[in-house]
Amino acid sequence: MPKTAVGLFENPGLVDEVVRQIEALGFPRKEVRTLEQPTSFEVTGVMSFPRLDYQVTLIRELKRIGAAEAEAHAYLDGLRRGGALVLATGSDEKVDAAAEVMKRSGAVEIEEIRGPEPQLESAVGESMAPVGDSSVMAGRVRQPGGGPQLFVW
Repeated sequence: MPKTAVGLFENPGLVDEVVRQIEALGFPRKEVRTLEQPTSFEVTGVMSFPRLDYQVTLIRELKRIGAAEAEAHAYLDGLRRGGALVLATGSDEKVDAAAEVMKRSGAVEIEEIRGPEPQLESAVGESMAPVGDSSVMAGRVRQPGGGPQLFVW
């Protein structure tokens, strides 16, 4: 299964150095991607809504790799505010190392942007472990205290 680390950076000026550090880990360039919100959107016809099309496509692609709806919107909000995303896809060990590079370089923890996930206390039975104690949730691998998110897809 592919695994992807996604880091949101409030300062896009950091992204080039982050990419260099990730590539130094042995990532092929095609497996490390960066994304900023375009400064202009090409209109292709009368019924063209290029900004909306971009946003819908981005959310769909983030959800495809395992991001929850709220996470995808948090990343989009970060881009709207002038941030940039770095995505690195590869083996578990390489992606974990890429996530560490992103964390050290100042990737924003998206809970800081969107707030914590709701806890459904009443849904947890006496014999069940609370969902918040699990390190894997719906395709996301949680790392305590980390900025980047890891998605398994």
